[in-house]
Amino acid sequence: MKLLNRSLRYLSLSFFFIIGIWSVIFYINLKDEIRDSIDDGLENNRLLILQKIDTDSTLFSQNVYGGNNFEIHYLSKKEGLAFTDIYKDTLMYRLNEDDLEPVRVLKTAFEHQNNYYQLNIISSLVEEDDLIEDSFYSILWLFILLITSVIIINNLILKKVWNPFYDILNQLKNYRLDKEEPLLNIATKTSEFVQLQDASNILIQHSKETFASQKQFTENASHELQTPVAIILNKLELLLESENLIDKDANTIAEVIKIAERLTKLNKSLLLLAKIENKQFSDEEGISVSAVIDELLPNYQDLADYKNISIQFSKNSDVQVVMNKSLLEILISNLLKNAIFHNQKEGKITIELNNEFLKISNSGKALALNAKTIFNRFVKEDTTNLTTGLGLAICKTICESYGFQIQYLFENSAHSFYIYFKKNQ
Repeated sequence: MKLLNRSLRYLSLSFFFIIGIWSVIFYINLKDEIRDSIDDGLENNRLLILQKIDTDSTLFSQNVYGGNNFEIHYLSKKEGLAFTDIYKDTLMYRLNEDDLEPVRVLKTAFEHQNNYYQLNIISSLVEEDDLIEDSFYSILWLFILLITSVIIINNLILKKVWNPFYDILNQLKNYRLDKEEPLLNIATKTSEFVQLQDASNILIQHSKETFASQKQFTENASHELQTPVAIILNKLELLLESENLIDKDANTIAEVIKIAERLTKLNKSLLLLAKIENKQFSDEEGISVSAVIDELLPNYQDLADYKNISIQFSKNSDVQVVMNKSLLEILISNLLKNAIFHNQKEGKITIELNNEFLKISNSGKALALNAKTIFNRFVKEDTTNLTTGLGLAICKTICESYGFQIQYLFENSAHSFYIYFKKNQ
């Protein structure tokens, strides 16, 4: 979720609770104000009725409300002197509404010509359900108006304020350490964004220096290590051709040559891993996985024929991936060599390609391998020195570099490796 949307969510929730609490308080205060206003009106009506009684004695016969808003009842002197004013809410039947309606009643007593009377005056109340409904819709529209205003401000003003942040983020996403690109330069006067830009440039500069150092080390190691190993191999081969060499020494030299050759392979594999992890294979293009497999299979056909291994390649559809072609060839080659090397005589290799995955399966040992460690470096399932133990580790590193997923499964007495090209489809 974007930062602007997250802040909008928090603001919406805050407004909801604040307005909700405010609404309850507002309703209670509004209700009290209405009661006070009606009570003032009832008191004013009481004074007007008492003034009119002095000139119109027929009002004493108003014993029921009828069409008026008051009624008068006779009281004894004792009741009249003990009577206190009462304000209360009640319900009264209204003909025009054909229903009980809420009213406010003032019950008071007065003395006229040594006689005591009770005066009841009524005033219509605003119905609470109507008041609640009107208040609810008013508050709802207020809430909608506030959220709309926040969205507009969020998208027009705050988004503009955060533009430098997104510019820095986009430049960081597209920045390549292996290319000569300038440092970040964003036009902003906001101190926090200036600090973020400066910190990012310091980190970029440090990363470029580290990348250059690692790249130089890799290149130097590739040259400095391969040259002496090649010289050692040449010297040993010349020594092996000597006429004065006895069989025992010749066997020892042959073993040393195998170790040197393995050292050469190990050196190349480690340097390849370093280059992949340092993103030194920057050239990318759209590649057909099926076409690469068709190119590589003839290279391994002789080795497969030597062990009487049949290879079956079925493709339901082609898959296009965007990556470095050399790395794709290394990825598929390592899996093919692994399938042949760890296969049995007269075994079988099946290759399946569809829109979801590439699957390479081979017959072999009847027991499943350890799926948790099989892709670790220098992990080998056999005790021979013919492999470096880095082939599957290289495969995993290539997959991780391009967001692929590689998985090992033991199914139907076969060892299967799946590669899912999800991010490239």
